[in-house]
Amino acid sequence: MEKNAKIFVAGHRGMVGSAIVRELVRQGYDNIITRTHAELDLIRQADVEKFFAEEQPEYVFLAAAKVGGIIGNRDYPADSTYCNTMIEMNVIHEAWIHGCKKLLFLGSSCIYPKFAPQPIKEDALLSAAPESTNEGYALAKIIGIKYCRYLNEQYGTNFISIMPPNLYGPNDNYHPINGHVLPAMIRRFHEAKEKNLPSVTCWGDGTPMREFLYVDDMAEFCVFAMDNYDSNEIINVGTGKEITIKDFANLVAEIIGYNGEILWDPSKPNGTPRKVLDVSKSAALGWTYKTELQDGIKLAYEDFLKHFAEEK
Repeated sequence: MEKNAKIFVAGHRGMVGSAIVRELVRQGYDNIITRTHAELDLIRQADVEKFFAEEQPEYVFLAAAKVGGIIGNRDYPADSTYCNTMIEMNVIHEAWIHGCKKLLFLGSSCIYPKFAPQPIKEDALLSAAPESTNEGYALAKIIGIKYCRYLNEQYGTNFISIMPPNLYGPNDNYHPINGHVLPAMIRRFHEAKEKNLPSVTCWGDGTPMREFLYVDDMAEFCVFAMDNYDSNEIINVGTGKEITIKDFANLVAEIIGYNGEILWDPSKPNGTPRKVLDVSKSAALGWTYKTELQDGIKLAYEDFLKHFAEEK
């Protein structure tokens, strides 16, 4: 990408989009276009058509999405499917119509089958059914992936799709129920520490294996991929390392300084039993992550304390 190229970051207020903006600014890109939801509703086709016609962005990072934790995705599948499909179709379609040089679509590791062979290779997509609690979200993401591929094949566009694992870092959603696993844990352990509670109950039984990637590392890869990856095939990005949710909870509690007992509620869903990505394709491009998990959790907790203080 040229340093003065017109770049649209869709979803710039979210954790992922804001990280991409930070990385673009860090690398000296100075013509970044953003819109808040109030300024541009990506679900409304006519609004997106008007925006692209007026702004004519050359490059697009599509990070906008309706996201939720395992409970949110399970309980609101219709909302997740509709909102995410509409956002993707509108933005990707208008990027093609208006001749964008390149688009990066941010997918998710939840697109893969629940019992995919581990570590998960990109060709596992659609080889079996996804995890049921994430099905609506996963299907919407798969639609976006396939539409990018079909446009490349039929019309010669250069639209790529990136699959990250669980992301975490600054500007996350720290809601104790609707947040993802790390921000929800941070809030619960912090509040338990503040109230001197004897125990904290986490969801599931703690046995699932997960991979975590610091969001600024992911953003760095996204900008890197815009310059170094051109393919119809999706590409995984991550650390290639995994940890049980139980060990993860112990690590989070230790960093926050909570010394109480950690209990588990097996009546809550575990989700996919194991999910670690095969990152050999992104490694072959010469990219690797920089932030180790313990350091990243410390940075995420610092961000939470800032937001928590602002709320108070």
